[in-house]
Amino acid sequence: MNRVDLSRRTLLKQGGVALTGWALLNTMKIGAAPAVLAQAGVDVLPWLDQPAENPVPEIVTNLLEWQELDSWVTPPENFFSVRHYNLPEINGDEWQLEIGGLVDNPMTLTLADLQSWPRLELDFTLECSGNHGFGWNWGLIGNARWAGVPLAPLLREAGLKDDAIEVAFYGTDAGEETVREQTITQHFARSMSVEDATNPYNLLCYEMNGEPLPARHGYPVRLIVPGWYGIANIKWLQRIEVRDRRLMNRWMAR
Repeated sequence: MNRVDLSRRTLLKQGGVALTGWALLNTMKIGAAPAVLAQAGVDVLPWLDQPAENPVPEIVTNLLEWQELDSWVTPPENFFSVRHYNLPEINGDEWQLEIGGLVDNPMTLTLADLQSWPRLELDFTLECSGNHGFGWNWGLIGNARWAGVPLAPLLREAGLKDDAIEVAFYGTDAGEETVREQTITQHFARSMSVEDATNPYNLLCYEMNGEPLPARHGYPVRLIVPGWYGIANIKWLQRIEVRDRRLMNRWMAR
């Protein structure tokens, strides 16, 4: 097993991954806040209190509760969860991942296939790009230990064609969108350049904190992209498409 512990310098090089959460956890004693708040005569300042009530529970299904933390690693049950479409029910024994598009050797991989490849483990702080937008007081941020297969070797095995410029990632989750007065069903998807996609730290992740991914965090496999906001870390991954043009959809407008 290969293990990578990302230093602060490495995280900055990878795109400045939500270091605010790291800094807070390094400058305060974890678990100290509840004890202080329990003392008689201690008032909780509004700006230090827990996040406000969730205004969009159909999208944000879980918020980080800072007062419940007793470790640098956020437990999955306390880790924030955001989804834009449905929560898919996936049988891991039947699940398959397709890698296609502009490749020489299209691939169809099972979970067992992925687990047979060399494994990489890394610590990564994940933050939602909407963390500040709803007054949640940092409720959409968390630290976890992610493990899985580096994406870059799989893309090399597939063989990217010369005209490939972008890699798109599609989740199993799907919903309806209206385009030019027509209602269509589309899967949640995001993309990035070939250069970004072949970063050696990108993972096809199947474990979170040493356990299989929980359903709401992307079981059986999700994309983990250090340095990118949570929306780019596609959950319930089902297809990777190598393209010669940019992906455009509701979640990837150009």
